[in-house]
Amino acid sequence: MFIRWLYTLILVIASPFLIWGLYKKQPGKPSVGSRWKEHFGFTPPLPSNSKSQLIWVHAVSVGETLAVAPLLKRLKLHYPQYEIVITTTTPTGAEQAEKLEGIAHHRYMPFDFPFAIRGFINAIKPSQLLIMETELWPNTLHTVAKADIPITVINARLSERSCQRYAKVQPVFDMLAKNLTQVLCQYPDDAERFIRLGVAKEKVSVTGSIKFDIDINEQINQNGQTLRRQLGTQRPIWIAASTHPGEDEQILAAHKKILVQHSDALLILVPRHPERFNAMFKLAQKQFVTVRRTESGDKIIDASVQVYLGDTMGEMLTLISAADICFMGGSLLGDKVGGHNLLEPAALAKPILTGPSFFNFKDITDSLIENGSTCICHSSDELKKMIILMFSTPELIKNRGQNAIEIVNSNKGALQKTLTTLKL
Repeated sequence: MFIRWLYTLILVIASPFLIWGLYKKQPGKPSVGSRWKEHFGFTPPLPSNSKSQLIWVHAVSVGETLAVAPLLKRLKLHYPQYEIVITTTTPTGAEQAEKLEGIAHHRYMPFDFPFAIRGFINAIKPSQLLIMETELWPNTLHTVAKADIPITVINARLSERSCQRYAKVQPVFDMLAKNLTQVLCQYPDDAERFIRLGVAKEKVSVTGSIKFDIDINEQINQNGQTLRRQLGTQRPIWIAASTHPGEDEQILAAHKKILVQHSDALLILVPRHPERFNAMFKLAQKQFVTVRRTESGDKIIDASVQVYLGDTMGEMLTLISAADICFMGGSLLGDKVGGHNLLEPAALAKPILTGPSFFNFKDITDSLIENGSTCICHSSDELKKMIILMFSTPELIKNRGQNAIEIVNSNKGALQKTLTTLKL
């Protein structure tokens, strides 16, 4: 108990700095706005309904929210009698969670103060807590367990480095672990480390990584093939997906140099946020022959067109499917964004390029880099060189694309294992 009291004191002292980092305005990032009270346990109750049980799922930010979304959909399908609440800490995570409307209700995760956690529990009344990956907060775990709410860690990871750090403060880890009901690990090595640190063996299971359970339906493939015929089956095409301000300029600069080597190359440019579509069209139009998807419709795109602006919503998979190579945006801007999910292009068998910032999807990206399907480009010039190399080596595109889909397929099945292991 003394350790937790000491931790809470340190948290109180540090909280102004943590809160400032979370609430400060940053270009291109949504704000918490008037919902800041939720971080302090003033949580709006759910709309009244007849359903008596509720599953609380915590996902910190964007990467975890995207990864857990398929599980939430399966839970809703198999257990319609449950309501689901997903909590995130960050506003970017909240923005992603709002897209799950109809499946899960979003609330902000209260800060790790006992009063805030109690306020949340009293408002939501969860029947159990599922924590995505290893987001273990001492007061949260203690308060939830004290309320007799089972706690399961899903998609759990524990690196050897983290394991050794926990071992140095074993009493702290013991304080966390005693409150856990189940730990569902991604890999056997993770399970072995949890057990080594003292988690009871019967509490630990290996279910795999749910992040790889992504399905591409046949309609997406058909739409992609149709679009490819419109754009030109013989010309080299690359896509820059989910780009952010400050990144588009680097991408367009790379494309200008690519055209020197491959004059018929086409760039599909897809800004992350729709409010930027018009500005990006004007920017591209100043340098290239540019058309918008919304204006081209089903027309054949002339070979003189150099940039194709993806200015529609919900068609990202179709646009990626029509390209030869995918560069994933949000990764050339230092630590501002942290990258986006690479598994969609991987599931479409596309070779992938990313900038050096991908902390939102580090484990996935590291796996794809390790198996040779993904490369890091640190600058516009490196991006240009890699695109030119692959356009000049079709076999390289094919091999890297095959590597990408193989790693997705070899890691599927975790969703079903997780559902089977959960005690609902």
